Amino acid sequence: MRLLALSLLTVLLAFGADVTGKWKASIQGQNGPREVTFTFQITDGKLTGSATGPQGEAPITEGKVDGDKINFTVESGQFKAVLTGTVSGDDLKLTGQTGERSFELAAKRVKE
Repeated sequence: MRLLALSLLTVLLAFGADVTGKWKASIQGQNGPREVTFTFQITDGKLTGSATGPQGEAPITEGKVDGDKINFTVESGQFKAVLTGTVSGDDLKLTGQTGERSFELAAKRVKE
């Protein structure tokens, strides 16, 4: 029985955390906090979706979920951010990199 439970847990972790849906985050900008909404989808084993903030909507590309780890890119015009993080239930902690600038943000799953 223990072997079966361990095997099932290993399979579930290999597929990755369930991040599908909307997540809201707040990031400190030069003019105060800004809200960002991430909408994640898993298509053919790849993480896709969009990020929506004060400047509009941008696609999520190069996305991947591996266990509780997540990484993806958001690119719009001259802006490109590479984000990596960890999913824990309804919490998502991210670290982003834009050029030489790095930032951190926490997101919460939106329950609809």
